[in-house]
Amino acid sequence: MNKIFREKAISICNQKIEKKGPSVGLSFYAFFKNKNDNSELLQEVATWWISDHKLDHFEKAEKIKLLLWEYK
Repeated sequence: MNKIFREKAISICNQKIEKKGPSVGLSFYAFFKNKNDNSELLQEVATWWISDHKLDHFEKAEKIKLLLWEYK
């Protein structure tokens, strides 16, 4: 997962937390437009979310943000 996408995803987590509080949950679809314009990145993030980290469909934004910070 590239640095630009990670920064974008962390920003989205921060926005969701700011609007809905620290217990807000989100899915990896929250990081993409409703239109699939980058299927390779979508697949990469889905693999990271589902296969690599065994996350549920919805997870706390705080948890995702921490995982994204740690991801290299």
